This record gives sequence, structure tokens and C-alpha cells, in this order.
Amino acid sequence: MKISIFIATSLDGFIARKNGDLDWLPGSNPESPEAAAGDVESPGDGGYKDFSDTVDCIVMGRNTVEMVMAFPGWPYEGKRLVVLSNTLKEVPSKLIGKIELYSGSIVELVRKLESEGCKRLYIDGGKTIQSFLDKGLITDLTITTIPVLLGEGIPLFGKIKEDIKLKHISTTEYPGGFVQSTYEV
Repeated sequence: MKISIFIATSLDGFIARKNGDLDWLPGSNPESPEAAAGDVESPGDGGYKDFSDTVDCIVMGRNTVEMVMAFPGWPYEGKRLVVLSNTLKEVPSKLIGKIELYSGSIVELVRKLESEGCKRLYIDGGKTIQSFLDKGLITDLTITTIPVLLGEGIPLFGKIKEDIKLKHISTTEYPGGFVQSTYEV
């Protein structure tokens, strides 16, 4: 089974501001002066739809799903979504039928999902990504670097026990200076 990361980072490696805000991502604020003036070049979806079409199940942490709940619409319609949480004991009412809760070993979760026929998992959220990397479960990473420096925030990668060797698969440049690189672990 493939276990994939598909995520955007600032040039200095952050996936969100310290408070979790994503206002620096293109398209997050269509009313910004830059967008209103037409100064923001769009990378389109950066290949996300094509990637998403290959995914059977999304796995993310509670913090990430809480952030997604603030979006105007539900971006994962028709996709199985498993939320890792040791604190949530029941699905919030507005997410009933949209998510499943899981607490326990992520290794066991991967075995369970594979036995249920999942061929590709999409892992999202900083702590969740770090946990999957720590267990050696990630098979490939697609990282889109946004040309902005945040200075501080939530890093994509935390401390690791040992080097993780990556094989470069491809790099694509998008309008506006967006650079997307894909690696195999």
C-alpha cells in the first residue's frame, strides 16, 4: 500500500502559522488587496485533484480536522477520512457520516485499512505526518513550496531518529514561483 504526503510549505518549511492560520496560502483570502489587483498568480490546484483521485482514504489528526471544519465547504466529499484522536470520543455533529475516529497504534491502523482493501492513504497534518514518518510508514512525499517566508510557525518536519533517505522523482514549477517536488522514501 502507498502512504503519501501531499502538502504545501512556506519556503522556510512551515505548514501553518503558530496559531494554525493558513492565510499565507494562495487562494486562502480571495479578498486580499493582491488578489483584488490580480497580482496573485495561481498554480491551479497544483495536481491535487489528480493525486486525490488515486487516494482511498485520508488520515489526519484532530487539530487538522478542526481547522478543516472552518472551511466554507467540506473538501473531502466522497472520501473516507479517519481522524486520529485520543481525546475525541464521539464524532462532532456536523461531521457525522463524514469522518471516523481512531485511537491506537498507527501501525495497526495501516494494517486494518490495507486489509479492508485500501491501496493509497493520504496523510495530512503536521503531527500526523511526523508520526507516520517516525514509524517508517510513508512511501512518498509531494511538497509544494510557496514563495513566502513566515519566520515561525508549525514545521512540516520535527525531530527524527535517523536520516530518512529520499529518491527524487520529479519537480514541477507552477506560476507564481511555486515549486512542487515528489520524492520516494
